[in-house]
Amino acid sequence: MLTRFQQVETVHDLRDYVNTTICSYFELREGAFSLTQRVLRRGDKPCGIFFCLHGPRATKFTAIWETDRNQVLFYGTRGERVIKTQLIEPPQLESSVAA
Repeated sequence: MLTRFQQVETVHDLRDYVNTTICSYFELREGAFSLTQRVLRRGDKPCGIFFCLHGPRATKFTAIWETDRNQVLFYGTRGERVIKTQLIEPPQLESSVAA
């Protein structure tokens, strides 16, 4: 499994990084497919963000940003982990995203 290091400032930058990384790794045209996200919570506190790129022929490529370890884990269509990115500093969860 490939491990990378990345600097991101905001959750929007993280979303762009996830979209670009998934499209590059799986050879998809960037911007051709929708990317959804959902804040993950443990109790009342956000503990990460789940990203899902809805690809061709109903395939789904996912990534999860874990706030505890400050890393993004990328998964293929069969649920296998393919890339791990360690973020240098955590992005700030904006109030509109964390709500």
